[in-house]
Amino acid sequence: QVQLVESGGGLVQAGGSLRLSCASSGRTFNVYAMGWFRQAPGKEREFVAAISWRGSSTNYADSVKGRFTISRDNAKNTVYLQMNSLKPEDTAVYYCATSMSIATMSSPQSWGQGTQVTVSS
Repeated sequence: QVQLVESGGGLVQAGGSLRLSCASSGRTFNVYAMGWFRQAPGKEREFVAAISWRGSSTNYADSVKGRFTISRDNAKNTVYLQMNSLKPEDTAVYYCATSMSIATMSSPQSWGQGTQVTVSS
């Protein structure tokens, strides 16, 4: 079982930036695709971004394209989410997740505990 720990959340003004990190305890980190999801109060959890195990392929939700960038460092067992031009509607708890591929990211195998991102207007 892969264990995931997110960090980097916080309070930021609209237009600002944050970088989230997700560290994995598993030695097989580099065989998994990684993804980021978010859940705002009163809403369902939604997909944000995903990256293939090698880092050569990425996928983004339309709402974050051009503003968010997902990346990974397999040597550090860590995946990142760089968030720029943040908007109040980006406020949510952000979770990282694992899956065997980007194509199966709709059904992740493991989840982190989440990190809160709050964007003030």
